[in-house]
Amino acid sequence: MVWVQRDSCLRPLIGLGGGSQTPGALPGNLTVSIKAADHSTVQTDFLHTVNRKMVSRIEHPAGGYKKIFETCEELNEPIPAVVVGVIPEWLSGSLLRLGPGLFEVGAEPFYHLFDGQALMHKFDLKNGHVTYYRKFVKTDAYVRAMTEKRVVITEFGTAAYPDPCKNIFSRFFTYFKGIEVTDNCLVNVYPVGEDFYACTETNYITKVDPDTLETLKRVDLCDYLSVNGVTAHPHIESDGTVYNIGNCFGKNMSLAYNIVKIPPTPKDKSDPIAKSKVLVQLPSSERFKPSYVHSFGMTENYFVFVETPVKINLLKFLTAWSIWGTNYMDCFESNETMGTWFHLATKDPAEYIEHKFRTSAFNLFHHINSYEDDGFIVVDLCTWKGHEFVYNYLYLANLRENWEEVKKAAMRAPQPEVRRYVLPMDVHKEEQGKNLISLPYTTATAVMRSDGTIWLEPEVLFSGPRQAFEFPQINYSKFSGKNYSYAYGLGLNHFIPDRICKLNVKTKDTWVWQEPDSYPSEPIFVQTPDSVEEDDGVLLSIVVNPGADQRPGYLLILNARDLTEIARAEVEVIIPVTFHGMYKP
Repeated sequence: MVWVQRDSCLRPLIGLGGGSQTPGALPGNLTVSIKAADHSTVQTDFLHTVNRKMVSRIEHPAGGYKKIFETCEELNEPIPAVVVGVIPEWLSGSLLRLGPGLFEVGAEPFYHLFDGQALMHKFDLKNGHVTYYRKFVKTDAYVRAMTEKRVVITEFGTAAYPDPCKNIFSRFFTYFKGIEVTDNCLVNVYPVGEDFYACTETNYITKVDPDTLETLKRVDLCDYLSVNGVTAHPHIESDGTVYNIGNCFGKNMSLAYNIVKIPPTPKDKSDPIAKSKVLVQLPSSERFKPSYVHSFGMTENYFVFVETPVKINLLKFLTAWSIWGTNYMDCFESNETMGTWFHLATKDPAEYIEHKFRTSAFNLFHHINSYEDDGFIVVDLCTWKGHEFVYNYLYLANLRENWEEVKKAAMRAPQPEVRRYVLPMDVHKEEQGKNLISLPYTTATAVMRSDGTIWLEPEVLFSGPRQAFEFPQINYSKFSGKNYSYAYGLGLNHFIPDRICKLNVKTKDTWVWQEPDSYPSEPIFVQTPDSVEEDDGVLLSIVVNPGADQRPGYLLILNARDLTEIARAEVEVIIPVTFHGMYKP
């Protein structure tokens, strides 16, 4: 269901129509099909406008969302899907997704959303037919847990303890063997050269076969690069060059951040990871406490790194962990006074820019896009206000609560906001106290202070209490690092994913797809071949409707222009929550 607005009245809009609405067609008056409970359709006319609020119109008292946080089994072979509607002929490829699929090992539970063992999903689309397949990634963390029937390697919010069958002396010495970093690659999958790697945020990435979903090998990036780990959100250029960022030890053993580069596949077809290199190092605001980094920005000529007040206490990480069985979450703390810092570096030559950009405190997980315009860098972000770590609210016990308790917890959490910051590049000759931003289309400001810092205030692109626009996607192949108009995202209703959203970042117009008791995933944009318009394409999202009488999981295909439904491919299994993924043509 798509929510639209006519005058001051919100109305539901749906376009099942079996593919009759071509992506790119956006009429002023629209005949649509409303899907009834018995799957019959009723034709009606609505003036096609937009829902300017982009908030959830639905409550979840039945708690169906709890099903997406439950363990499932992998499949022995792909299963066929029942297709409702008509899939575009040109849409032929695979949707690959990663997320947790095992939420306990024997009697030992995993406690945090980012702890469950990695499960890889694949929807294959070919000639209008669809199949679904899933397999656990056979990481060391998974294989050893299955072998020993317990949690063996510490995860994000779950500590592993020595084997209780060992005597007290061997258990004591086990604690002092050092930190065993997880390779549980449940966050994302991306290409490197001709290969594909599942990843988390540590130094380990896992090579997988995108066709069979078989696990091929584990790669330790520390063998090639000076990083302690890298993000699960690299930037990938059209020639296959991969850029990423991770913290490292810099000068005088201080913590810093390295931006790294993996080149395209060499002519000799050798492994491009072996030719990885550090491009540039960025300083940390605190010597022994790097900030948590989940993503970064990149324009055509610059890297953008946002350093938030959510810090990793390195001393606790290195000592308390090995002594008391601390987990990753125990090592985070908030700097309540630093606010948020923006760092810039040029790409070629790769050099750090000394400008000191500062703003108020916020959490950041996902950049939407960044681009250059007339001497300014525009940075669009999905922020969460304040310095408290949002991940504190993502323990599974919280997410599995009844609906009223979920809402109460979200009331206490940092509040989401989509923001646009603008960074001026020419700041040397300007007067103090003057707004340095002269772009006519934004209200964002940048003011130089007497101490030489440049204070940034954002333009708010979307804000709704406890209603987040997250897991953002754009037409990446054509508009990454460039001036753009449209962002697509997953709508979180008190942390529960219950809608798909589209945001026009220029006009702030919005569109929403939403159905009762339905829980979608990050929407992946796939461009129509030879298209001209930015939003000419489709969105792919995995949706779960736990209360459905049959086929509770499905691949949803939406028109990216107006979020009307083109088709869905339904399967007879529940699909647990997924985080990120990609479309492989």
